[in-house]
Amino acid sequence: MRLERVAAHVPAGARLADIGSDHGYLPVALMRRGAITAAVAGEVAMTPFHAAERTVRDNELSARITVRLANGLAAIEPQDGITAISICGMGGETIRDILDSDKARLSGRERLILQPNGGEQPLRQWLMDNGYGILCEEILRENRFYYEIIVAERIGPVQYTAEQLYFGPLQMQARSPAFLGKWQRILREKHKTLANFAQARQAVPEDKVQDVARQARWITQLLA
Repeated sequence: MRLERVAAHVPAGARLADIGSDHGYLPVALMRRGAITAAVAGEVAMTPFHAAERTVRDNELSARITVRLANGLAAIEPQDGITAISICGMGGETIRDILDSDKARLSGRERLILQPNGGEQPLRQWLMDNGYGILCEEILRENRFYYEIIVAERIGPVQYTAEQLYFGPLQMQARSPAFLGKWQRILREKHKTLANFAQARQAVPEDKVQDVARQARWITQLLA
């Protein structure tokens, strides 16, 4: 379901780079539907690289999907003419670092379709700092876990508040049942953390206590 929702945000006719492609399921599924015109599947580890090669070969798509063994955006070459980049299934900080370490490979005209497993706040911070506006945000629950999808394009200077970076500017407005469910669960965790701090044998640094307390306040206000 998660990959299906990611696929829905890839523009029709895109030239897609799927970074950390694993088995290459996303570009292969989109190509089989005729939804994209070309793709690069980038993988940094040998086992998933070979798995992606096999998936592409088994679907007879080797002429249209290039599988490359490369770290992050190094899988993209200028002649690929990439118009969309998907990075899914890793921590938000990892996705941020992938984007940041190879910024020179971004033309600024690509759509970014990102699906972080946690760490959404630092990822949104990077997008804002680099002039990417968030066009769409989605949250879904799958196997007891909540997953977020963030779609962004470079539009020039954008400004989000600390709360918008924390919750997601569009998520805050939409307030979907999955979104509210996620933050109800996180609020319970924050209260538990604060209770543990209060009972801790060693004093917890005050700034850490204040940070968690502030987050709990934000969530309480959001849910109210």
